[in-house]
Amino acid sequence: MTVSQKIEGFLEKAGWQGSSYAPLAGDASFRRYYRVSGSNGQHGMLMYAPPPHEDPRPFLHVTEYLLTNDFRAPRIFAEDAAEGFVLLEDFGDCRMREHIDGNPDEELSIYTKAVETLVQLEKAPVADVAPYDLSAYLREVRLLTEWYMPAMGLAFEANEFDALWEAALAPISGPEHRQTTVLRDYHAENIMLLPAGQQGLIDYQDALAGHAAYDLVSILQDARRDVPIALETAMLDHYCAIAETNADFRYHYALLGAQRNTKIIGIFTRLWKRDGKDRYLDFLPRMWGLLERDLEHPELQPLKIWFDAQIPHSIRRTSPLQVVDR
Repeated sequence: MTVSQKIEGFLEKAGWQGSSYAPLAGDASFRRYYRVSGSNGQHGMLMYAPPPHEDPRPFLHVTEYLLTNDFRAPRIFAEDAAEGFVLLEDFGDCRMREHIDGNPDEELSIYTKAVETLVQLEKAPVADVAPYDLSAYLREVRLLTEWYMPAMGLAFEANEFDALWEAALAPISGPEHRQTTVLRDYHAENIMLLPAGQQGLIDYQDALAGHAAYDLVSILQDARRDVPIALETAMLDHYCAIAETNADFRYHYALLGAQRNTKIIGIFTRLWKRDGKDRYLDFLPRMWGLLERDLEHPELQPLKIWFDAQIPHSIRRTSPLQVVDR
């Protein structure tokens, strides 16, 4: 059965028979999206997350959590998780990123609202999701050594790398630390601007229970958009002023910034090397700039020493494509 036949069969079962649908640009996953127009004037967004590569059940689970706790997630109209289909509310085309690019005078107010959503999330009950624990953090930073280091022809000692990160992450990794629902991909391309000033959430299926600073890093150290340092500082100050943070929060913000940016350098290299998506290499200079700033925190000196020794500054602005072409 073709994908088109599967879609039409699902829409018919959902009571949307006779609907037209058109594909939308994909993301870095195997998921596919379609905008659906029903014969009776209905509109929706169809997510096709085909097994075995994808599973829509975590998305459905986190959606229920968000809606229950008064966050603006899309309503679910119909689903067939076994086949990978979810028909959901269409949030339209007004993404935070493009809107701010065209309306820079609204940047501060839009970011303020996005940060206040994270404050609300920090105060809400924690979702029933897996913990963002030390093993998860380590699995993510190892993406740098699994993909970026070989692509650049760089040697390293795996045990040394792991030991440094284990020591660095120990202050935030244990179950005794306060947990928050972490959406994990909270940035300007995953926030939709809706009527009446609402901000719609998407792409949160990988949520875990972890440290509140992670999502704040995600939006203020955006992998795909340059956030002015002055704005990042102001929004970090705003978050600390109204959320339940402790004296170590800014240190943990830098730590999770280093962890996340290390991971993303590895992911973007993998997207090129494994999946043929060269465009993600264009983001690497930004990621290195963010990582270097995070590593300037005094508490992260051991990590900074490792990065400076193993990946010299002269190499960091070199594209893996240039190494391949040599």
